[in-house]
Amino acid sequence: MTDVEWKLWFALRDRRLDGFKFRRQATIGDYVVELDGGQHGEGRDAERTAFIENRGYRVMRFWNNEVNESFEGVLGTIHAALVDAVPEEERRRPSPNPLPQAGEG
Repeated sequence: MTDVEWKLWFALRDRRLDGFKFRRQATIGDYVVELDGGQHGEGRDAERTAFIENRGYRVMRFWNNEVNESFEGVLGTIHAALVDAVPEEERRRPSPNPLPQAGEG
């Protein structure tokens, strides 16, 4: 992970953003959901975005400099989108796919 990815992941992990559960670099089909950096290309990203959105997900894109220069704004944008999309009782519910406990899997 890049420094910017670590910065954002640290703020999102362990339900730190108002109880929302995040998975780092989750896969959807053949694609990995991740924080974009400068290495991404528009054609491939458009294909991936269409695939993911057709499965009911919303794709949000932030530049590395946005995360660095307006960190609270990025978190606020993510939070606002989630509050609009996920009822509070659902986001407080335990994950149906918990991570393995120490010594398991």
